[in-house]
Formats: sequence, C-alpha cells, structure tokens
Amino acid sequence: MYRKIGIICAVDRELEPFLAHIENCNVSEKAMLKIYEGTIDGVPVAAVCSGVCKVNAAIAAQILIDTYQVNAIINSGTAGGIDSRVDIFDTVISTQVAYHDVSDSMLTEYHPWLESVYFDADGFLLELAKKSVQHASGHTVHFGKMVTGEVFVDDKDLVDRIISKYAPLSCDMESAGIAHVCYVNRIPFISIRTITDTITHSGMDNFLKNCDEASRISKDIVLGLLRELKAYPES
Repeated sequence: MYRKIGIICAVDRELEPFLAHIENCNVSEKAMLKIYEGTIDGVPVAAVCSGVCKVNAAIAAQILIDTYQVNAIINSGTAGGIDSRVDIFDTVISTQVAYHDVSDSMLTEYHPWLESVYFDADGFLLELAKKSVQHASGHTVHFGKMVTGEVFVDDKDLVDRIISKYAPLSCDMESAGIAHVCYVNRIPFISIRTITDTITHSGMDNFLKNCDEASRISKDIVLGLLRELKAYPES
C-alpha cells in the first residue's frame, strides 16, 4: 500500500534527528535540496529539509512524489501552540490543515476547488498515529486542526483572528503547502509537529531554545508510526 514514505522537515534541526535512523542511506540532490533515501526499520523513506515557507515545502513535496516516487508524506517538526490547552513539548497531529493567510475563494473557486478551506489528513495514517502514540510514554499528544501562514504568530490581534476563524491547535509555515501538493496528487498526508512556543511563551527565542527537543519528540512519534506501518498486514 505504502511503498515509500516521504518525510519533510522545514529546517535542518528538525531533520537531523532522523538521519541516524536511516539505514543504507543514499544522498542525492534535486532543485538545491538534499534528499536522504534509505530505510527506517525496514520501511523505505526519502527525507528532506525543505526550507522555511509554503513554496519551499511545496517544491520539496512535489520532488519527493515525482522524482523519488513516494506515495505518502509525513511532515515532521515544530510549531507554535495556539490553543491554550497546548503546552511546550506537546505534540499536535493534524486532522485538518488550512492556510490562515490565503483567501477562502482562492481555494474553493479556483484550483484545487476545495469544498472547504481544509485539507484532511489521511485516515489510515491517522489510525496508525493513534496506535503509535499509545506507546509514546511521557508525550502529550493532541489530534486536531493546524493552520499555516508565512508569519511568526505572536501578535495578539492576529492570534485572536486565527482562533476565531479556525480554532486550531497549532500554527506553522509549511504544513498546508505540503498538504495542498498531496491533495492534488492524491497522496496521503499527515503532519506531526511538537510545540516550541505558545501564546503565553511566544517569540523566536523560545523557538530556538526548544527546537532540538521538540524535533526529537516529533521524530520519535514518526518512528512509532513507521513501526505501526511495517507491522500492518496490508502495508
């Protein structure tokens, strides 16, 4: 069912925890991106650091699909917490992803003609994620909405507008771009992001301080999902 899994991280610090787990790793380059191919626990993977922002993330996703023949993509890394129930080092796993900085009509009245502004996570990957986190002792995991936009969300008015319209758990700069590419290619997608900063502990300083630990936590959950995938009888 899933012959090869793509893993996309936005920055090197998010991707680095995966590299020690990729066996028989082969490194190649495409469109100024370094792609790491191999297996993790026997599951074929292609992992890449896309760079920050929606367009970079979308480029990476399309390359993994077209050139490296992945047929499912996991977005792993960090995010800012929006919901007051989400704390630093909690993990958010997407059920739906939306852009908070793109007009609704651009998505519903033009390509890709969505029925709503949300890109849904793949149901099977969600099922595997829910199984995997049962064994993730010490991790607090939330399943819910994410939003994406190309701004560091630490302005109260913007936070209030995002909460009012989308009621998301977290915010990042890439997830919806990857989900968008997966949607038009009919490729399963899920995003797994661990919180580095929140409404009450906001700012770039908190992101930088917490990025490495948050990235490691996301990596652990992704590896758990891959183990569940390997064990699944029809995968």
